Amino acid sequence: MTVNVKGVHYNVSETTSEYIEKRLEKLEFVEDLIVDLHIIIKKESKGFFIVESNIHFRWGQNSHIKVEERELYKAIDEIFDKMLIKVSREKEKIKQH
Repeated sequence: MTVNVKGVHYNVSETTSEYIEKRLEKLEFVEDLIVDLHIIIKKESKGFFIVESNIHFRWGQNSHIKVEERELYKAIDEIFDKMLIKVSREKEKIKQH
């Protein structure tokens, strides 16, 4: 799994990168199913953070998840919770076929 973290109007700090790496440990059970994971952190002018993830699965399926929140780490937690649900569903679909 290739992970790419990018900031738009936000400089991704070492602390943020480490926090994302820590959260990625929850996705280890499906890392062989994910080819690419792109995480984009945008800081809006009104103080909001928008965190988006694009997941490219091995079988060609793509998934886009977006969270908007005032606190960055809360947004990261929410996006990883949503990603966990999404990849679990996709894994179940693959098991059924």
